[in-house]
Amino acid sequence: MKKEEAIFRDFLKTKGLKLTKPRRIILNAVFSTHEHFNVDALYDIIRKRHKNVSRATIYRTMPLMIEAGLIKQALRCQAKDHYEHIFGHKSHLHFICDKCGKIVEKESKQVEKIIKDLAETEGFEIREFNVGAKGLCADCRS
Repeated sequence: MKKEEAIFRDFLKTKGLKLTKPRRIILNAVFSTHEHFNVDALYDIIRKRHKNVSRATIYRTMPLMIEAGLIKQALRCQAKDHYEHIFGHKSHLHFICDKCGKIVEKESKQVEKIIKDLAETEGFEIREFNVGAKGLCADCRS
């Protein structure tokens, strides 16, 4: 069993829920992609192989996976929430193109240190942070 599956199964158990076949299919689809995704794109991926997983089931599973610490809502782009799996991944910045929707990730060690230092001066403990910048990518500027 994969580590993310064990984490999700244990989390669901604390909620009195089970790792059903549709939830396992959704979990596997999320962790098989290494891109940001929205529910519609995930639904399209899943429907190619599994006709019995509904869009509603995906929408209900996303908050469970967020609460379990496996994914996060990374950004909102082109009027849709985009997610990414965070389990086993370092923090990073998002540069989002307003025109084409392209998302570029960059390491954020310097920014993360500044944010943590600022939080510390306020006595604030950070669990998660999202930093993004919107503008035009090089292709759209040309």
